Amino acid sequence: MTNLLEVENLSKRFGSVQANHEISLTVKPGEIVALLGENGAGKSTLVKAVIGLVKPDSGVIRVKGEELPYGDTAEAIARGIGMVHQHFQLVPVMSVTENLVLGDEPTKFGFIQMQKAKRETAELSKRYGLAIDPDAIIEDLPVGMAQRVEILKALRRDVSLLILDEPTAVLTPQETDELLEVLRNLAKKGVGILFITHKLREVMALADRVVVLRNGKLAGSTTPKESSESQLAQLMVGREVVLHVEKGPGNPTGAALEVRELEVLDDRKLEAVKGLSLQVNAGEILGIAGVEGNGQRELVEAICGMRNRRKGTVRIAGKEVPNLKPHEVHAAGVSHIPEDRERHGLVASYSIADNLVLNRFDQEPFAKGWIRNLDAVASNGEELVERYDIRTPSASAPASSLSGGNKQKTVVARELSQDLPVVVASQPTRGVDVGSIEFIHKQLISARDRGAAVLLVSAELDEILSLSDRVAVLYGGKIVATFDSKFANRDEIGRLMAGSQGAHS
Repeated sequence: MTNLLEVENLSKRFGSVQANHEISLTVKPGEIVALLGENGAGKSTLVKAVIGLVKPDSGVIRVKGEELPYGDTAEAIARGIGMVHQHFQLVPVMSVTENLVLGDEPTKFGFIQMQKAKRETAELSKRYGLAIDPDAIIEDLPVGMAQRVEILKALRRDVSLLILDEPTAVLTPQETDELLEVLRNLAKKGVGILFITHKLREVMALADRVVVLRNGKLAGSTTPKESSESQLAQLMVGREVVLHVEKGPGNPTGAALEVRELEVLDDRKLEAVKGLSLQVNAGEILGIAGVEGNGQRELVEAICGMRNRRKGTVRIAGKEVPNLKPHEVHAAGVSHIPEDRERHGLVASYSIADNLVLNRFDQEPFAKGWIRNLDAVASNGEELVERYDIRTPSASAPASSLSGGNKQKTVVARELSQDLPVVVASQPTRGVDVGSIEFIHKQLISARDRGAAVLLVSAELDEILSLSDRVAVLYGGKIVATFDSKFANRDEIGRLMAGSQGAHS
């Protein structure tokens, strides 16, 4: 069988960083190949070279036996290559339909046929089992729904090779299962699939072959049948990785975060949080389990002062914190790891060092009055880059130069290095590799063990169950059940997440 894709001895350097070094791989028609590696291992650079977004320094890329010119995205698309990017390539103010047909709009007599485009969008979403409202505006969508649009945008073209960069990083377990089934069906039709993921369970369930990169080089190639999750993790990071969270019992000592009768509207002015109350004690982790879109984002943003609370109160250590005042909420003692690091966690054009003091830039030792202490900012940056293993040549480099996982480490470093009494962590390990997940989990456990109250919101049910001391299930903007983690049953929580009635505490 002729290879659909052949990459031969591909190399790419960015300044002093060797992103790819003589990497070779193949993908056959109908084959699903998983591309694994730590953040910064060179995975995204490799697939961007294939789609034409990066010009390699050397090496050959062939599609269906014919050499593909460097850096020609239009030619790559014409040859049947489609790509779903980790960071969305969508226009926020446009609708789902407008984004899907952008640059390829159906026209008649020179006029765009938007109704026809909407019908095509609806048919496409139905065909692939990725339900979406064709009229929805991208900036109003939850992250998981926006990812669906990215996937549909790639599938709209008649692709023979589909490249996916972290396609399930923002999807719920149910959405992930649906997507994996979509990919299996595409492979059965002869579509070759090359996908980057950090979720080893998906690799074991989906891949025909696994290619692992480490430090920009090919570390090995194997199959799920010939390896285990632990072996794949070790191949990725070059050491043994603890895949299961190791933690002792919590030591709760009284309420540090209290939310009472909270009501919050979503971006469409519909009620997303409905009279919700919860309490997180110092020295414990309360995990919020739920299918994305049931009020998690609105709950977190209302607690952290980023979204208006229509009704209800938030108290930190017994003191009520103001509405719509993020700076004051932080000053009251709340660290916030936001779900979307690109929009709410970092300023991409600022240096890493500046990003590490974003919420303290006006405080000593980083400033005195109107005068910033740049030496203190730089020193703090160097210390945290080393302590939190942020992979970068320098803390003075812009945040935009970091890989996704290292961006997340930067946010975690800024928020958890301050030792504040309350930590609100929303999707803290979204889109990061197994080594980084292990590291971030340890940081959250350390925050709990030093006495912080940790509110953990995650679409990963495994993460919720392994980290939490108590688990609260959120459905329809309400907490429908609360469990001690020792008695939490995965199947029962899954049913409650889907709307099955129950009452537990």
